[in-house]
Amino acid sequence: MSERKVGTISRGIRCPIIREGDNLADIVVTSVLEAAESEEFALRDRDVIAVTESVVARAQGNYASVQAIAEDVRAKLGGETVGVIFPILSRNRFAICLKGIAMGAKKVVLMLSYPSDEVGNELVSLDKLDEAGINPYSDVLSLEQYRSLFGENRHPFTGVDYVDYYSQIVREAGAEVEVVFANNPRAILDYTKNVLTCDIHTRARTKRILLAAGAERVCGLDDIMNAPVDGSGCNERYGLLGSNKSTEDTIKLFPRECRDFVLDIQSQILDKTGKHVEVMVYGDGAFKDPVGKIWELADPVVSPAYTDGLEGTPNELKLKYLADNDFKDLSGQALKDAISKRIQEKEDNLVGNMASQGTTPRRLTDLIGSLCDLTSGSGDKGTPIILVQGYFDNFTN
Repeated sequence: MSERKVGTISRGIRCPIIREGDNLADIVVTSVLEAAESEEFALRDRDVIAVTESVVARAQGNYASVQAIAEDVRAKLGGETVGVIFPILSRNRFAICLKGIAMGAKKVVLMLSYPSDEVGNELVSLDKLDEAGINPYSDVLSLEQYRSLFGENRHPFTGVDYVDYYSQIVREAGAEVEVVFANNPRAILDYTKNVLTCDIHTRARTKRILLAAGAERVCGLDDIMNAPVDGSGCNERYGLLGSNKSTEDTIKLFPRECRDFVLDIQSQILDKTGKHVEVMVYGDGAFKDPVGKIWELADPVVSPAYTDGLEGTPNELKLKYLADNDFKDLSGQALKDAISKRIQEKEDNLVGNMASQGTTPRRLTDLIGSLCDLTSGSGDKGTPIILVQGYFDNFTN
């Protein structure tokens, strides 16, 4: 048998537009098998079928209105003055949530982290902070101080001045707004003891600090809409985290429990092709843009559900390390044979082994989910299913 000349392949798979109530597992299986037939490729064991979280949530009908958010915020935080701290600056991710939050309060004290939000959207540059002699770790700025020091700051990609935009949203929702800038969560307690912390990946620490400092009521975004309100959707584990704007008055929540969904696809593919594939649901990839400094991951996790074969991290040897060190005197077929033998004999756990340095010690779901997110894009490609083949191959396969 001739040697295979291609390694990993990532394909976007087209499928029909998904609506609430569709049997998504059947649609995914049919779409992948039809693509394989039309493009003349075969499925193989350990291929990965990945489905974007947005169509999973859509099929589940997992939506909530701003009124439902308002009701939940009012019930959990008292409906008077609420500190809304560390939100990310995003029209798609947070603006609609903020509308609902403000509808559930009389006054919102909006405390923004600076110079940027948690995922890297900049309010002001570090250089400007240095020029102004401001220490972001200790200094709390009022809106007046912020404006006199830094003026208006429009986001380089969206052209939006988020300070003004978020203030406007709160006022239009019928609440009073006060904006402050600080990075120490305790600073909000000078304004109110009822706090909604809107950070994503640092939320557990923020809640702990606030409670220890004397806050009375503390919720994270994961505590709002974590149960249905008047028949709405919800997310038991993540609440409002991972939600996206659907309309001006509704959000699409992160998918609810979808482990059964990935197992269903895996089982159907096994029945129809005899191949054991892995399946995952993916949202944002986990990578950072070196120019805009924005970290992509605004979802609470890259993958909310996946089959067991995607557990863990890669266990790989660095080919160039072996070529430059262990086998530096070999070349050609002898070098190839020596490296192949080393790969075939590699230990099950290479942690601490110098020959694995420089390989990526990230979770498989984070790596493959990032590949899928980049393949599907965030716009109009129309490929919410990604088929990844050869990901688990190595030099010897």
